[in-house]
Amino acid sequence: MTEFATSVDRLHNQVRHWEQGRWWSRTPGASATRGDLMYALIQQLADLGADAEHRPRRPVPREHDMVLPDQLRVLADDLLAAAPPAALLAEAAAAVDELRVGI
Repeated sequence: MTEFATSVDRLHNQVRHWEQGRWWSRTPGASATRGDLMYALIQQLADLGADAEHRPRRPVPREHDMVLPDQLRVLADDLLAAAPPAALLAEAAAAVDELRVGI
């Protein structure tokens, strides 16, 4: 649980001050924008949360890029509140770390 929360804090601190131009840009070799990559992570966290709560997966609304750090925080908190198994949290932490390093 702590590893996932720490990973989310690190990513949130890295991106929370970004302006629109940074979200629209692409990392070298990426076909998607940084905003699209963050949204994909947010959707993945929502899906893992749904799995942990044994409920159907639903799409997360794609809001303005400037809202992405807030969506990250909310979905991470929701996932932690679901008290998922350790393996699921490890998967979520790995996804967060991968994005943090990649963007």
